[in-house]
Amino acid sequence: MSTSHGPLAHQFDDLAQQKEAVTLGMWAFLATEVMFFGGAFAAYAVCRDAYPEAFAAASNQENWWIGALNTGVLLCSSLTMALAVWRAQYGDNRGVIRFVGLTALAATIFLGVKAYEYTHLIVHDHAPFLSSFQFDPPQFADGARLFLSFYFFVTGLHATHMVVGLGLMTWLVLKARRGEFTPANYNPVEVIGLYWHFVDIVWIFAYPLFYLVDRTAAAAGH
Repeated sequence: MSTSHGPLAHQFDDLAQQKEAVTLGMWAFLATEVMFFGGAFAAYAVCRDAYPEAFAAASNQENWWIGALNTGVLLCSSLTMALAVWRAQYGDNRGVIRFVGLTALAATIFLGVKAYEYTHLIVHDHAPFLSSFQFDPPQFADGARLFLSFYFFVTGLHATHMVVGLGLMTWLVLKARRGEFTPANYNPVEVIGLYWHFVDIVWIFAYPLFYLVDRTAAAAGH
């Protein structure tokens, strides 16, 4: 069913009710995601308390400035996504395409940098899933392997969410090319914007946990 203001699903009385339901659904989904990532971060905290020096030593295998670069890229993507929502509110479909495209570009850069980091760890036998895994100093090997297991799991899951986000952005661009967004019908951009901001917030927590662990503790172990 459609109206002069945009598509309306048959189960809703009007677009306002549909918007509220969709937005509430996204918030409920994000609440479950917070619990999932929160559990992973809590487990990380427990293990870091058990192996503080090993976690610090393993963290120092990461280039903090590369992580900082990626953090900046994601913060820029949050801005461009917010601008896409802003243009959608005015029915500016060209503006939506432009800013969603910039957000997708930033996401692609982030994933490319992350792929480089994964490759670097694998080449140097620091990937925890490799049978050839090794770590120096050897006394930190078990704790370092645990740290890197968390690193690959959390950042890999985060990257998966980003790939999903890229798919959603592609869908938005296709809708915008058909001129579907109007001041009365821009909720898809707003809801996907919420999702993207959540993805960015997860990284804001992950960056210091994996890249900025106490370097003094690592030095003390040598």
